[in-house]
Amino acid sequence: MVRKYDIVIIGSGPAGLGAAYHLAETGRFSTALFEKSKISSGGLRNDCKQNYTFPVGFPEELWNSDEASRLLEQTARHLKPDYQTNQNIEMYVKRAEKINVRLIEIIQSHVGTDRAVGLINGLIDNLVSLGTDIFLETEVIDIDFKNNKLILNDNSSVEFKFAVLAPGRAGFSWLQDMMKKSGVSFIDNIVDIGVRIEAKAGNYPVVKDYYDPKFMFPHKVRTFCTNSGAAYVVQEKYDQYYSVNGHSFSRDRKANDLVNFAMLKTIRLTDPVVSGHQFAEILGQMAMKLSGGKPMMQRVGDFRLGKRSKVETFNDDLYYFEPTLKSATPGDLSLAIPAKILRHIWDSLKNLDAIVPGILHPSTIIYYPEIKTYANKPEFMNNFFEVKENIYMIGDGAGTSRGITAAWSSGIRAAEGILSK
Repeated sequence: MVRKYDIVIIGSGPAGLGAAYHLAETGRFSTALFEKSKISSGGLRNDCKQNYTFPVGFPEELWNSDEASRLLEQTARHLKPDYQTNQNIEMYVKRAEKINVRLIEIIQSHVGTDRAVGLINGLIDNLVSLGTDIFLETEVIDIDFKNNKLILNDNSSVEFKFAVLAPGRAGFSWLQDMMKKSGVSFIDNIVDIGVRIEAKAGNYPVVKDYYDPKFMFPHKVRTFCTNSGAAYVVQEKYDQYYSVNGHSFSRDRKANDLVNFAMLKTIRLTDPVVSGHQFAEILGQMAMKLSGGKPMMQRVGDFRLGKRSKVETFNDDLYYFEPTLKSATPGDLSLAIPAKILRHIWDSLKNLDAIVPGILHPSTIIYYPEIKTYANKPEFMNNFFEVKENIYMIGDGAGTSRGITAAWSSGIRAAEGILSK
């Protein structure tokens, strides 16, 4: 017997949940949500940092301030954020302005990796109580767009009237395959390439007053995803390489007095190289070959001297803290990062050190690569992110958002498109 639903949603990250909640609260549809993992593996699971100020997380070619603000209010109703308090940042703002750097003040909430599971489970349980069928550890391996049918990993199928595709950044390649199969035009020419910085919290004191400071530098470089308190660097598996990322626990956990954040440069490719995903794959694989299949790390002190870091570099003398990603390979970043990208990131780090003196202490660690391939840009039919009749693509993987709250908002907008029909 073939299962049938009015609406199917693929992906249980914030975009998929945003759509599911908005639809479930009407009580009008049979809805099923499919997730290939045991639990949501999107931004809600990893650190769960939320931004509630436009345009952070919102691609401005798809959003305006009024629309984002309206949907952020609905997003907050479900996520129930405990907002951080920013204070004493005027000094940093003025220092930044003097050297053509912007510090954007935003409204933020931070859950923490350790508390994220409870939040996600609560959201899923509530969604079930509203009548949505949830299928975890159930992968959608293909979609029959002609007959409106999902093909699952157990070879069963599910028929639908409307489909919302929200696979997140991890589903970047899968979403491209679905766009090619369904004839949806798209571009993939933007990618963020960067590093993750790890330092003693005392060498980056701005985090005492602003949990995730958003510095915007020339050459399209920015800080991203700052973690402090009980903070650590992790590696994440992509198809053919590892990318680093940062997590932090909630304030319930004992602090390790470290801080980490990304420095990302946005690259917009043009003909003949038009695939940001392929460019990222090339850089990621090159980094793996230079570092034995693991991410690379280098102390700032070694980088300044023009020499590679070695295992003995990571001692308790001048370099007075151990890396939290101990599996990373000590190496030489200048061999792995394209010169233009490295130069712009290093210039930005020097500017940051002028604003927050201490971040370029010799002990500071630079990890590479941190790559964000979330900029598929489908050709949308309308403002509801519809790509073909009754098919919607949303979230970071579809380029409608760059973060939890914007992804949830894009889910609401797609749901509003379905309701309009």
